[in-house]
Amino acid sequence: MDAATKEKVEETVLEVLRNADMEAMTEFKIRQIATEKLGIDLSEPSRKKFVRQIVEDFLAQQQQQQQHQQQQQQQNDAVSTGEVEEKQEEEDNNNDGREYDDDGDLIVCRLSDKRRVTIQDFRGRTLVSIREYYKKDGKYLPTSKGISLTTEQWSSFKKNFPAIREAIEKMEGR
Repeated sequence: MDAATKEKVEETVLEVLRNADMEAMTEFKIRQIATEKLGIDLSEPSRKKFVRQIVEDFLAQQQQQQQHQQQQQQQNDAVSTGEVEEKQEEEDNNNDGREYDDDGDLIVCRLSDKRRVTIQDFRGRTLVSIREYYKKDGKYLPTSKGISLTTEQWSSFKKNFPAIREAIEKMEGR
């Protein structure tokens, strides 16, 4: 697709998304509506992938806006009841039960004494990191052994997890 066509497709898909009932809308329906409006077949794999990326970006943006609005509302509620300082103190004391490593990355789980799954911000991108660690001077530091997935890669992995599980079960059943 050329740049002008991509721009038209993106504008149309975003228009469909803004006017859609998100509880009933599916990616397939979005592609159908956009196909009818544009007269372009969007079921071809590369076009389908492009539409999927637009939809995922839109949903992520909507989720961020919703979270921001909720945080704003909570802050407004806290200000009106005079609880801002108390809430900040509580968060500082217990971090909502979350555990962070020495670099400030969220430790989601420990796979073993040397392996962890963490969520980190690297150059403005959120990464899911599955990595081995070593101890030096009382601190746990990451090794080069491991993998870091972008949120898109993580979404793809998560979506394909049932197929991965099924393949593992087949191999274990041999």
